[in-house]
Amino acid sequence: MADIGASCGIVFAEDGTVKKKPLWSDEQAEADAKERGVEPRPKEIKSEIDERGAFIRQPNHFRTPFGDGEGELTAEAGRYKLLWAKGCHWSNRAAIVRELLGLQDAISVNIVAHSGETNKYGWGFRNDPNHEDPELGVKFLSELYKNADPDYHGRCTVPSFVDKTTKKVVNNDYHRLTNYLEVAFRPWQAEDAPDLYPEELRKEIDDFNDWLFPNINNAHYRMAFCQSLIAYKEAYDDFYNAMNQLEERLSKQRFLFGDYVTDSDIRFYVTLVRWDTHYYRNLGPLTKRVKDFENIWGYIRDLYVIPAFKNNTYFRDFSRESNQGQLFASFNARFVDQIDFESIFSEPTDRARLSKTPEEKFRRHTKE
Repeated sequence: MADIGASCGIVFAEDGTVKKKPLWSDEQAEADAKERGVEPRPKEIKSEIDERGAFIRQPNHFRTPFGDGEGELTAEAGRYKLLWAKGCHWSNRAAIVRELLGLQDAISVNIVAHSGETNKYGWGFRNDPNHEDPELGVKFLSELYKNADPDYHGRCTVPSFVDKTTKKVVNNDYHRLTNYLEVAFRPWQAEDAPDLYPEELRKEIDDFNDWLFPNINNAHYRMAFCQSLIAYKEAYDDFYNAMNQLEERLSKQRFLFGDYVTDSDIRFYVTLVRWDTHYYRNLGPLTKRVKDFENIWGYIRDLYVIPAFKNNTYFRDFSRESNQGQLFASFNARFVDQIDFESIFSEPTDRARLSKTPEEKFRRHTKE
């Protein structure tokens, strides 16, 4: 596997030791940042913690929608580039949707990773020649933010949707970006692409996604970044209460809205696949592993075997840790290369029995 440690900034050998010099050293990242006027990345635990010690995620900065209205963004093939990161589930959603809908030719893509060894300057293009995106000519994601808003000083996040003609971020709204791909970019989707956001279900899907965000998607971060036990317990209880509700819901239907995969399933999936493999290490004692929820565990595997899900799920990249200088190395640091993620998540399920269309997981668009 090439550059297996790229997403965490260092390349490791299988025993957890550093295999070779970092692809992008802190010294080189420092020099690159100085040359381009790039500021250090703000830290969540300093800038996004309230007086109760709770983590309050910063709002998305670029939220202009795609549409035909005044001031809205125009959907075009070939104009935009999606930037995402293997470890970031917010951006993982958009990568999965792009492939599911067959938008690979219409929307180009690049995967960002940590800048330098310590990620002092945030997301950058460490895996590209000279650490520079070949289409955009930048080394750091923050350059594209500054091109769009010179006064922006928050965290520069993914997914970022970039206009290649202006080299500016035009949308980083992970709440809505997949919906824009599903609706505004319909003319460039495969003819029989999945209808992940059916018009008659959109209000229900939106309401569900608004509930999923604090209780599932952001729950790990609320636990991992918070600075008080009170805030931790609130997030912990929210997560497990929600998981119990979703376990019951999935006992009666194959996917969250019945027989077919929708936008909501993608949002749930990207959190679930990271919980037992990666997120657990930032948390205290857990009531259950995700794998211990019988229906949810089968549901994850039912989604994982869909190529667009599998192709955009990089277990080893987002699970890898170093054991350098530690007497007791973490589980992941010792065993990540010995775990057969593919076999575990491809294990057959009996979820098809819950569907009226067992061989078809998608409601598909038809010729207009």
